[in-house]
Amino acid sequence: MLEIKNLYAGYGGTDVIKNINLDANAGEILCIAGPNGCGKSTLLKTIARLLPYRGSITVDGQDAASFTRKDLSKKIALLGQISQIYFPYTVYDTVSLGRYVHTSGFLKNLSAEDRNIIADTIERLELEDIQNRLITALSGGQLQRVFLARTLVQDPEIILLDEPTNHLDLKHQVELLQYLSAWVKEKNRIIVGVLHDLNLVHRFSDYTALMSDGKIVSHGKPEEVLNGAMLREVYGMDIGSFMRESLERWEKI
Repeated sequence: MLEIKNLYAGYGGTDVIKNINLDANAGEILCIAGPNGCGKSTLLKTIARLLPYRGSITVDGQDAASFTRKDLSKKIALLGQISQIYFPYTVYDTVSLGRYVHTSGFLKNLSAEDRNIIADTIERLELEDIQNRLITALSGGQLQRVFLARTLVQDPEIILLDEPTNHLDLKHQVELLQYLSAWVKEKNRIIVGVLHDLNLVHRFSDYTALMSDGKIVSHGKPEEVLNGAMLREVYGMDIGSFMRESLERWEKI
């Protein structure tokens, strides 16, 4: 279980997220939604202990601050938004880096079990054909799947995903989220994911937290949270009407 109480964090002494209270249980996907700049990415970074914070974050009843960095990496993994690539590793080696927290050394010390986990994840994310290619030669969508594979082979209890469908076409977005939904249930793990597409939030989240100005303004089942009045207040537009008008256009095709 992940439990967050009275959480504050930010940059340069200014709080970006304020009094966040959330929890998630094994086997659940919690999606964080909200407009740009509302603090979604900051929340994920704080849960991953990349930012100083006030309040408490507990994993299975243990204070996250008490974990060593390596032990915390066995509990929580963060896949942030891709910015730039620093090392020209192959796809296989990049994915393999996710097993580092479970080994006593670097890639040469991978066990047979490690290699089986890596191979299975590469296959599931359809990366077999490019596993020997340098990641510097990949498209944004391919790179996104490589970094997700690296996160999955880390085999944490909680995965934090910041726009995991970014750079992916619609087919791969849906396939990726279907895979993650099955992974959460099969492994009895937790995903906390930031998604901008409210259609995907509605379809794939077990619970949804809606953020505005650094605060959680609504939390519950997606059909409860993503209601017209609340979305109008947070996004400043009638999203429900826009979605229905779009659907009517598709129905005419």
